[in-house]
Amino acid sequence: LQTVGCMPPPVSSAVILTKAVGGNEAAAIFNSAFGSFLGIVITPLLLLLFLGSSSSVPFTSIFSQLFMTVVVPLIIGQIVRRYIKDWLERKKPPFGAISSCVLLMIIYTTFCDTFANPNIDLDKFSLIIIVFIIFSVQMSFMFLTFLFSTRNNSSFTPADTVAIIFCSTHKSLTLGIPMLKIVFAGYEHLSLISVPLLIYHPAQILLGSLLVPTIKSWMVSRQKALKLTRQPKTPVKV
Repeated sequence: LQTVGCMPPPVSSAVILTKAVGGNEAAAIFNSAFGSFLGIVITPLLLLLFLGSSSSVPFTSIFSQLFMTVVVPLIIGQIVRRYIKDWLERKKPPFGAISSCVLLMIIYTTFCDTFANPNIDLDKFSLIIIVFIIFSVQMSFMFLTFLFSTRNNSSFTPADTVAIIFCSTHKSLTLGIPMLKIVFAGYEHLSLISVPLLIYHPAQILLGSLLVPTIKSWMVSRQKALKLTRQPKTPVKV
């Protein structure tokens, strides 16, 4: 569970859910992108600080591998996009479907690698407890961030609150699993460490999707109430 807390925010799921509700999409995109870049440095440091099982792994090796697997593909994609932007806008390739399929394959292969390991010591009862804890943690964090962003002296708008709820409680599987494999390479309990993150990512998508209608209705009603309070009162002529 500590490894989940060290993970960076996801690039896509929080933005997609924020957009589905109608929240501050720009803030969600910035938070996800900036948090992912910070995670390349901060996440390995936190993992080694809290767990320390791979303290013998040199920092230069960890950061160089993370740079090659995360930063370099992103930079190449941004450079290529500048030259083929017009073609992409005309053809509109199904990148959304492709990214979803790739994400599903990452989840599937990671599940296979985790539970195919004969050394994993995880019984069904412990797995059920982990699922319950993760759902409880997510619901608690979402409730606390909602209370924090909607308090009386807060300057956040309802759209900002939506972005805060999703961005501050989501964790990245696509960045987290490669980081765990690099930082804890050769560690016998790597599969066990990966289990909470494998559960957390589908759980955050499931919970977010279920809460979209409720959060959307709250945001719309809140925005209407704020508009009514800000409207100037017309004087009554006697």
